[in-house]
Amino acid sequence: MTTTSASGTLDARLQRRILTVLFIGVFMSALDAAIIAPAVPALRAAFGVDNSQIGMLTIVFSLFTLSSTTLMASLGDRYGRRRVYLLCVAGFALGSLLIALAPSFWLVLVGRAIQGFSAGGVSPTASAVVGDAFPPRERGKALGLIGATVGMAFLLGPLVASLILVVLSWHWIFLINLPVAALVIWLGLRNLPATHVDGHPAPLDWTGILIVAVMLSGLTLGINRVLDTALGLTLWPYLLGSAALCVPLLIAVERRAARPVVPLDLFSTRQIALTYTLCVGAGFGMGSVIFIASVAVAALGVAPEQAGLLLIPMVLASTAGSVVFGRLLNRLGSRNVMIIGFSTLAIGSATLTLSALGLWMFFIASMLVGLGVGIVVGGTLRTIVLNEVAPEQRGAAQGLVNVGIAVGNLLVVAALGILADTQGGGMAGLRVAYLASAAVMVAMLLLSFGLKPHGEEQLAIATGPASS
Repeated sequence: MTTTSASGTLDARLQRRILTVLFIGVFMSALDAAIIAPAVPALRAAFGVDNSQIGMLTIVFSLFTLSSTTLMASLGDRYGRRRVYLLCVAGFALGSLLIALAPSFWLVLVGRAIQGFSAGGVSPTASAVVGDAFPPRERGKALGLIGATVGMAFLLGPLVASLILVVLSWHWIFLINLPVAALVIWLGLRNLPATHVDGHPAPLDWTGILIVAVMLSGLTLGINRVLDTALGLTLWPYLLGSAALCVPLLIAVERRAARPVVPLDLFSTRQIALTYTLCVGAGFGMGSVIFIASVAVAALGVAPEQAGLLLIPMVLASTAGSVVFGRLLNRLGSRNVMIIGFSTLAIGSATLTLSALGLWMFFIASMLVGLGVGIVVGGTLRTIVLNEVAPEQRGAAQGLVNVGIAVGNLLVVAALGILADTQGGGMAGLRVAYLASAAVMVAMLLLSFGLKPHGEEQLAIATGPASS
């Protein structure tokens, strides 16, 4: 067991072991989001549910992940990040076991809810641990490596699931998480630093937690319109309206909270406020990849079941972008990295509209999109936040990065889907959708110029977190 202060750093050998623990845990939670798709037909047949019901597997996971992120991140700041990280890993394993043993579909959904609730704390807590264990100049590289696990998970997930379905059964898609979680817990107890925590913390901000949960639930359900489909009602305007009303209510409550779950002072500097805005833009760019397989079908006539294979170069480019630019972050500066990333995303999104010219054009465009996603989502935004906030707020600050990216994901799926449908569908609709995505990326590119120049950023790192 290793103990360190929230601001201390450790030797290189221990840092590598810590990074391994974080890598495996984040990979496990990310893999489960990618591994579920090939299992859908087997689950539908096993429980006799229709397409709208099976879609709840993704909705429930996303809803609980988003709703728990700020809570779990705040708990890590209060009670120690190692404790919360390992608790989330254990909870993820529990949800996986429940799904594998579930005799009915509603218990499968309960298991997915437990998985999602636990997954909400894995990534932000892991990022905060990087802030505890690594000096500022090494955080970009470490977070870039962790960010690359998401690309690896989406690349390997369908392959792993397909092999399991051929050799065993769908149950083992979830049971495989149990030994992985046990390994993470064992390694984590031996290697993760136990940060010092306040022995008399302020009361938990339950009111703020509830408001955040209602706000994000209304946003998720309103954008997905899942209740409209299930109940045959038009509820999405009310759900989105309730989410909007929660914003001023949350601000009023958090101003009076002794230890707010969403510290408002995180938004007190231009660098942080701009970074969270860019998180939404990064999530928008990341979420736009969901329609790229449809471009291959519409523009190139590729069979739907084969379209996913054409995305492998994009995923590899995303992984490479996360790793390479994580290493280059200190040399280039976060502002230059974000400018490069959003420029690449804008060019890639615009080039996708030319995919009908041939497979070579599709590959160029999709790889540019993947590279841009790897750059902007990989580790740069998380590194900016780590370098700007106080150690005791690292978890909460990283949780808000996750929330921003998730909100961007939700917005892009709804926006591009509506644009594609209103233009008659097919490649004509997708062309309009990706031109709109390119325009959003250009807007994010322009906002990136507001980040600190490289010299000012290095000075801030040297002198510690900004206080104003």
